[in-house]
Amino acid sequence: QVQLVESGGGLVQAGGSLRLSCAASGRTISGYPMGWFRQAPGKEREFVAGISWSGGSTFYVDSVKGRSTISRNNARNTVYLQMNSLKPEDTAVYYCAAGSRGTSWSRADLYVYWGQGTQVTVSS
Repeated sequence: QVQLVESGGGLVQAGGSLRLSCAASGRTISGYPMGWFRQAPGKEREFVAGISWSGGSTFYVDSVKGRSTISRNNARNTVYLQMNSLKPEDTAVYYCAAGSRGTSWSRADLYVYWGQGTQVTVSS
């Protein structure tokens, strides 16, 4: 199976940037679609971005499109989420996920493996 560990979260001011990393171990992630989700207090887990196994296709929720970039380095077994122009509403715990059971990028229940999350806090 795959173990996922997120890092790179922290406290930033609005307009700042963060680069989240998701390091995989146990098995290569090269054959898995990957996704980033986030969950704010009192809210449901929300899809943020996804990337195909080859990295050739990417998908974003409208609220982050144009200011966030998901990428992967299969040789390093790592997935990244670069977030720019951060807003207070981006504040959440961000989770990395692997292995969607289907073709939907936004459904959390279709992913098999999950990390434990990294906190992103954006101050106004």
